[in-house]
Parts: sequence; C-alpha cells; structure tokens
Amino acid sequence: MSLVNAAIGRAVGRVEGAQLGAVEATRLLLLRNYLAYRGAWWVFVSGFLEPVFYLFSIGIGVGKLVHGFEFHGEEISYAAFVAPGMLAASAMNGSLLDATYNFFFKLKFSKLFDQMLATPLTTRDVARGELTWSLLRGGVYSAAFLGVMAAMGLVHSWWALLAAPAALLIGLAFGGACMALTTWMRSWQDFEYVTLGTLPLFLFSATFFPLSAFPTPVQWLVQVTPLYRGVVLCRELTTGVLSWESAASVVYLVAMGVIGLLVVGRRLDRLLLK
Repeated sequence: MSLVNAAIGRAVGRVEGAQLGAVEATRLLLLRNYLAYRGAWWVFVSGFLEPVFYLFSIGIGVGKLVHGFEFHGEEISYAAFVAPGMLAASAMNGSLLDATYNFFFKLKFSKLFDQMLATPLTTRDVARGELTWSLLRGGVYSAAFLGVMAAMGLVHSWWALLAAPAALLIGLAFGGACMALTTWMRSWQDFEYVTLGTLPLFLFSATFFPLSAFPTPVQWLVQVTPLYRGVVLCRELTTGVLSWESAASVVYLVAMGVIGLLVVGRRLDRLLLK
C-alpha cells in the first residue's frame, strides 16, 4: 500500500491545473485498474482457461486423428500447429474484454472517464492508460498459455521467448482498434457486432487448419486480417521457422494499434469535451 499511497500523493500534490506526464498518467490508470480487479482476481484470470480447453479438446483430441501439417517445409504435429493459434487468440480475447465491454461501461454508464477528466488527466492519457491495461491483460493470458505450451512440449525453438512480446503486439492491435470502434457503440446490443467480427476471425485465421485449405481468393482475404497476422507471428516463433511474414505481421499489428489509439483520443475529445 505504500507504493499506492506514494503514487496518489504525488498526483494530489501537483499544482492545480498542471498536467501529468505520459508515464505517470499511465501508471496511475494502471494502478486504478489493478485496485479495481484486486478483489476479483478470478474474473481477470478466467479468460485464460478458454484457449487451454480448446487446446486440450481440439489440439490433443483431434490431434489423435490428424497426423500433422507441413509448415514452411517442416512437419509439425497438429497440437504444435494449433497451439500458437490459440496463443494469438488468447492475446486477442484478453485485450478485447477490457477494450470493449469494460471500456463501454466506463464511458457510457459509470461516467468514469468524465470523472478522470476533472483531474489533470487528458483524453489522451485515458486512451493510453486503458489501452495499456487491456494489452497487459492479454499479455498475462498469453504468458500463462505459453507456459502451458512449454509444459506440454509444444515449443520447439528458443525464438518462442519472443512469443510473449508478440502477444503484446496482438493485444495492442486489437485493443486500439476495438476501443476505437467501441466509441461509436450506442447500447449493449451493439456488442453483437463484436461477436460477429471476432468469431469468424477465430475460426478462419489458419488457427485450426492451414491457409492452403481455402480457395485462392479467400486466402488473400484471410492474409489481411489481424488475427491471421498474429497467428503467423506466434506460429513462426514457437516453431523456429521464421520468414519475412513475421516482419510484415509486426508492422501490421503496430500500425493497427497506433492508429486505433489516435482515433480513440480524438473520439474521446468529441464525446467528453463538448
């Protein structure tokens, strides 16, 4: 609690009207979210279990019936093929929860962001802090899932150490884009569009079967979707079979997250500073 009190004390002790630095503002917002979740930690970690169950049921169960796939010229087991896809999906889901449902509640119902703007925080600080928290949640999910993969012998390269930072990039991309889209949502019914968008991504981003299973026009479409870029990046890192696709995925995910963050800042200006 001493660190909590020190952080709050520094913020309260500022000269009236003075703005916080970007790092200090982000730290305070992370602290606020940590305190909010501390008494309900099981809610925070529960999302990690879904991809683990998928891995056990599909990667291991169906894997008994499928001999494996060739990936960039290397033969890998079906479980080793599916696991990186689940890793990317875990990062997406972890980031998505806070970037959509929780963000919408704070914006429209609890009016938490209005209260924040009565302090030295700015709309950019709010956007940056909320995005950092959402990708942190996705990163925690992914790090735990990566540990499960390693324990099951589904990690075949030291490059897999970079899969955790890669998961943060996936969280950054989906967190930024989903927060931006959430600012246009009018009611809870609009969240049906979230499921409508994420479910096809989850099923058809080469998560459970290779890209070659699709017709050529569909392959082109799949390759420009964000989860596919994340799946490719994680799969290449965990198998150690790297290509230029990983570099393209990094650029794609960073650009998606940064653009989303910029849009969120402008939308919050319009919604909260009328």
